[in-house]
Amino acid sequence: MDQIHLMTVFVAVGEEESFAAAARRMDLSPAAITRAVSALEGRLGVKLLLRTTRSVRLTEAGRRYLDDCRHILASIEEANEGAAGINSAPRGNLSVTASVLFGKHYVMPCIVRFLQAYPEVEVSAYFLDRLVNLMDEGVDVAVRIGHLPDSSLKALRVGQVRRLVCASPEYLARNGVPKHPADLARHTIISAIGVSPRGEWKFGAAEDPTMVKTAPRLTVTSNDAAIQAAVSGLGVCRLLSYMIPDELADGRLKIVLADYEESPWPVHVLHRESKYGSSKVRNFIDVLVEHLRTNPHLN
Repeated sequence: MDQIHLMTVFVAVGEEESFAAAARRMDLSPAAITRAVSALEGRLGVKLLLRTTRSVRLTEAGRRYLDDCRHILASIEEANEGAAGINSAPRGNLSVTASVLFGKHYVMPCIVRFLQAYPEVEVSAYFLDRLVNLMDEGVDVAVRIGHLPDSSLKALRVGQVRRLVCASPEYLARNGVPKHPADLARHTIISAIGVSPRGEWKFGAAEDPTMVKTAPRLTVTSNDAAIQAAVSGLGVCRLLSYMIPDELADGRLKIVLADYEESPWPVHVLHRESKYGSSKVRNFIDVLVEHLRTNPHLN
């Protein structure tokens, strides 16, 4: 059997963790899927999957081979697109990731516009408040907030955001306005894990920061929930500026301790380096970068 076909079948089985689901995904019979995986294991001389009557699990070798197959198949797809010509219409699946609120408010409008413009493209959007590894998880494009580590990824800076301490006017009227970071010890703290995961808030310049250990009364994993609690008057919260432009504009939240803010955090669009130019990735990045660079909440 063709090696690329065998790898494609194996990726489907590995991702679905099911022969039957892989068969439905590829529109093949379960028997054909089983034969392809057996042929691949025979060719490699290694067990890739552990099968029982109820489950399919990857072996250690299978996990490594699954990652390799994803990268190889993605390179083949990109090479095919490159050979078809730089001006060919985008087609195929595009995967994008961003944090939940950023994806909802800033990336989703670009995805809708892109899909409307290119009917042969499908998009898989992963809006998650965790770091998605583009190489390991086979994602094409990501938006990252914060300073980037050195990597082989290409990065385009599109803006910046502030890390703000804020509270509702009603809360500040009842409890007073903190004038110094040390004053936070006397206030009710709402902690959004995605913004301040360690419960320690940093203020001031990077070279001489002031660190404040907080004792949150409310800790939430959802930034939406932290915003709701702050607007309701529960306490003081730390949030990124892009999350609350409407709440600040209409006065539901007020910024405090502005004189002690950290330097703004950069926002980048990341994508995997490739020898070949993928039409769908190239065109989507153009749309996304233009949209983000012209957004007043990021610049």
